[in-house]
Formats: sequence, C-alpha cells, structure tokens
Amino acid sequence: MNLMIADQSDVVRKVAKRILTGMNFEVIEARNAADATARCMKTLPQIVIVEAAMDGALELIQFIRSVPGNERTRIYYCIVEADLRKMMAGRRAGANDFLMKPFDRKTLGAVFNGLAQPAEQPRQTAAQ
Repeated sequence: MNLMIADQSDVVRKVAKRILTGMNFEVIEARNAADATARCMKTLPQIVIVEAAMDGALELIQFIRSVPGNERTRIYYCIVEADLRKMMAGRRAGANDFLMKPFDRKTLGAVFNGLAQPAEQPRQTAAQ
C-alpha cells in the first residue's frame, strides 16, 4: 500500500518515512502542496498525510477529492493542536481523520499498523 507524506519539514518526512516503511508502506514524500499535487496526478496514493500548516494544504485535499477513484483514498489532516476551526476546515475540504503532531512510532503504529499489505500496486489516475 502506498502512502504520501506532504509536510514542509524534511525531518518529519524522514522520521515518518522510516517508521511507515517499517510497517510495509511504500512511502512517497512531498515537501509542499504543489509537489504533492504533481505526484497525485501521476499516481493517487491510498493514504495521504497532509500537514495543516503547509501552504495550500486544504487545496491539496480538495484536489485529491476531485480525482476520479478517490473514494478509497484516506486523508489524514496533521495538526499541532486540537484547534476546532482547523479541524472543521480539514473535514470540509475532505479529510477523513486527523493526526496530532509531533507523532512517533507509537502514534503512527496505533493508526496505521496492519493497514499496509506488501506488494500492492498503486492506483492509476484518470490522466494515465
């Protein structure tokens, strides 16, 4: 199963990638919303983690929701604090759930453990 981490922080992406790769995810990194959108246009991940503080985060979620075949894509809006206004904005844009940041192995394991299956093929977008 493939998963995209769209986060401005190189450190956050690297740590999350190391943890999630250990859970059998194929991890794609995106450093900003434009990079994430371009990658989603090629192959739509099954899971996307979007940093709320990233410029264009809500637009990225809306873009993913506009792609045909997106109904199975699970989007996690990554927030630093339980800010109801931000959470509702993420939900309205199309996020399925939230992750609190900073996250660690225990947090990511609780959310994603058992979801990845080895050797699954990524879904293709309508553009291909």
